[in-house]
Amino acid sequence: MKRIVAVILTVMMILLTGCRPVEPENIPYEPNTPAPDPHIGIFDSDYGTMMFNGDGESIVIDFNKELADMTGLPAGETEGKYVFLSGDLPPHGSVDVRYDVAHELEITINGKAVVLELGIASEDGKSAQSGVDTVTENRIPVLLNKDDKMMTVSFEKK
Repeated sequence: MKRIVAVILTVMMILLTGCRPVEPENIPYEPNTPAPDPHIGIFDSDYGTMMFNGDGESIVIDFNKELADMTGLPAGETEGKYVFLSGDLPPHGSVDVRYDVAHELEITINGKAVVLELGIASEDGKSAQSGVDTVTENRIPVLLNKDDKMMTVSFEKK
């Protein structure tokens, strides 16, 4: 009888410990370094621009029709909000991170959020580099799929 009670208590302890939420330990990835200042200014590409005012949340996009179609965001000049995200970190999913370690950029326009993958596509469009230092103070490379190949639309600070 004591064995059964001990087994039941052990199983309950294991289940209860496994059910509590676990906080990601690596956010930010470089905890002993200061986060970079938010983007500020105009970032230009062949497909349009993104303008940041430095508050870390406001954005004005001005995408041409082709980029708008590829991203699901509106064409023309539109104001919205943005946040850089980690990418999928099980069990939590994407969480807000500093831009120098971001894998995604979420842009919200009129209540509709669109998540853009960040990265630099290979020349053949079959693979891409993403993660630490892909997004910099002067570059935001957006990774898109065009004709079943990955391509990079690189927004460079003017």
